[in-house]
Amino acid sequence: MAEATNATAINHLALIGNFLPRQCGLATFTTDVYTAVRHRFPDTRVDVYAMDDHPGKYDYPEAVVGTIPQNDLSAYFDTARKIEASGAKAIWLQHEYGIYGGPAGEHILALLDRTTLPVIVTLHTVLEKPSADERRVLEGLLRRAAKIIVMAERGRDILQRVYGANLRQVVMIPHGVPDRALVDPADVKANFGWAGRPVVLTFGLLAPNKGIETIIAALPKAVEHHPNLLYVVLGATHPNLVAHEGEKYRDRLKALAEEKGVAANVEFVDAFLEHDELIDYLQAADIYVTPYTNPAQITSGTLSYAIGVGKPVVSTPYVHATEILADRHGVLVDFGDVAAFAHEIDALLSNDGDRRRLSERAYARGRTMIWPRLAEATMEETEAAVAARPRRIAKPAPNVKPLTPDFSAVERMSDSTGMLQHSIYSIPDRRHGYCIDDNARALMLVSAMADLDAERRDKWMTIYGSFLQYAWNPDKRRFRNFMNFDRTWCEDEGSEDSNGRTLWALGVTARDALEQKHRDWAGAMFDITASIAFDLGSLRAQAFAMLGAAAMLEARPGHELSRSILQRFPDMHLEMLAGTRRPEWQWFEIVLAYDNARLPEALIRAGRALGRDDLVQCGLSTLEWICTTQTSPEGRFRAVGTESFHRPYGEPLQFDQQPLEAQATVDACLAAFEATGDERWMKEAKRAYGWFLGMNDLDLPLASPNDGGCFDGLMPTGLNRNQGAESILALQLANCAISRLSQEAVPVAGETRAVA
Repeated sequence: MAEATNATAINHLALIGNFLPRQCGLATFTTDVYTAVRHRFPDTRVDVYAMDDHPGKYDYPEAVVGTIPQNDLSAYFDTARKIEASGAKAIWLQHEYGIYGGPAGEHILALLDRTTLPVIVTLHTVLEKPSADERRVLEGLLRRAAKIIVMAERGRDILQRVYGANLRQVVMIPHGVPDRALVDPADVKANFGWAGRPVVLTFGLLAPNKGIETIIAALPKAVEHHPNLLYVVLGATHPNLVAHEGEKYRDRLKALAEEKGVAANVEFVDAFLEHDELIDYLQAADIYVTPYTNPAQITSGTLSYAIGVGKPVVSTPYVHATEILADRHGVLVDFGDVAAFAHEIDALLSNDGDRRRLSERAYARGRTMIWPRLAEATMEETEAAVAARPRRIAKPAPNVKPLTPDFSAVERMSDSTGMLQHSIYSIPDRRHGYCIDDNARALMLVSAMADLDAERRDKWMTIYGSFLQYAWNPDKRRFRNFMNFDRTWCEDEGSEDSNGRTLWALGVTARDALEQKHRDWAGAMFDITASIAFDLGSLRAQAFAMLGAAAMLEARPGHELSRSILQRFPDMHLEMLAGTRRPEWQWFEIVLAYDNARLPEALIRAGRALGRDDLVQCGLSTLEWICTTQTSPEGRFRAVGTESFHRPYGEPLQFDQQPLEAQATVDACLAAFEATGDERWMKEAKRAYGWFLGMNDLDLPLASPNDGGCFDGLMPTGLNRNQGAESILALQLANCAISRLSQEAVPVAGETRAVA
């Protein structure tokens, strides 16, 4: 335990959980830990982010700086960004099933995975027999958390035995309890009208799993020797139960007391109490009972509170009770054992000395659990987690040579049908099948890889080409996109983007394929299908079709269909730009999305093909704007994160960064260099390319140079280590583009970079 001081290295903490005035045990706990940390470490700022099951219902105090609507996934993303920007040093998460959205509460993983901060998780439930979703979520927490806090030793055992947790990651910190003096119940009973009566008390939100029926059934026997005995059932009915059936459960308990002839010995206090009121009630009781029915219950805040104020406890042997009441600190009886509860309550009420000694032992144990001790222990673990966080040190960047194009990973992801979409790490994931987008890109790559041997080139050109050919649906005059692993199509027509990309690939293949037979096939397919471009309404789909048409015009000068496509869209794009432009926003849309650099590239290539300098100049100016937007404060390329997409006039967000953006920027900058001869565009292209090699926000290379692979993106916490088709193709197409500049003197890296 840390030495008692009022200082900690953690001056700012983000705390996530339920919070008062929401009525539940977790809200009470989170509120108590907030108060404990603020009192124990007054210089530490604690920002509370409260889970909200009924948005707008609760009047939260100032401590709550943000709420998270339980089922709104976007709110989890927004909260992650707020926490990241707040300056917090760590996140302390209170985890319980049922308070976070998604299957088994998986939405909370989305929040945590979008922050870079160390995470401390307090588990309020550790299931020994989890469902598949519950296991997946807890294993996700174990992977993400720097420290896992359990409130019973049994929790450590279950985490290791059931989930394979590393015990060095897990720490046991008991549930906190109030710091109150030990008082004689007789001194305070009059405050509640209980003077002169022996009082047995149960506290908590009323629900069937609390076992209240067992105590009511035991009362007749105890009342024989203590006719004035009063059993107080303290607490409101659980809100979820009220929503389902109103107060029927409470009414059933009252009817049971009438049936047993002990209605006069039972008092129901239907209230959700503030902290101090609860402690007052507890101090007025002679005995506290927890007849819970769930043997696996790891945590009971009410039991901890009772021990904290020195109550003699009679309890069923659920996990928390067996630990906290061990060594004669309380009395355990079997689940549902009415006779045993009657006997133990009678024995304690009949012997003042035994009851007083048990009270003193309980109080002594409670002194080790008071809230300041919990605050100190948790902050000590948090300091250790923050101290262990890797530091980044700026060093001069080396000149990094471009990677040699490598077809290995593309081949690994391909079979006789085409290129599979996704992988789990480097292993293809057949469940997601194929898409025309990836096979179109793969077709372009085969043409671009000058050193691929002729036999391999012919094999894969044929496979990828046949995928595009088979995808054409003449009845719909559209290309299909998604194909299952069994070669059945998922739809009759694919998205506009996928159709635009396919036209692009056909135009590039007609221009770049090394063998005449492949150029002839691509040109014929383009002629059959390219008129679909005129129906495309998506800005990016139009840009892809323009890129294909520009390539086709290079392959066949005077190709009228291509010229018509190029003449159709640029003025529309200029009008869009004029309508959205602001001094600080020089872009075609009011939002940023994917493949951004393809829009200016399409204008540059269209302008050159049509001899329109206005299009070239517009393409250059918008490319300059997007390049500036994609630059970090340190001067590195920073791909517009996927969470930035579709935020009107919003500053780009940092994560998740994906390889497609870097490759698009490389290609667009090379188009600008070809149009102008200005070497700054070569530098921009190489800066974007350096992102693959580790010149990025996390100083982590995405390229896997030994096998041609590429990781799927930069997340706040590191690499997405899957290697899907889109990412591999983005790297290899960028390798091919940059290799054409390998003889230039401009280094790939910028001035400096940081390394882990």
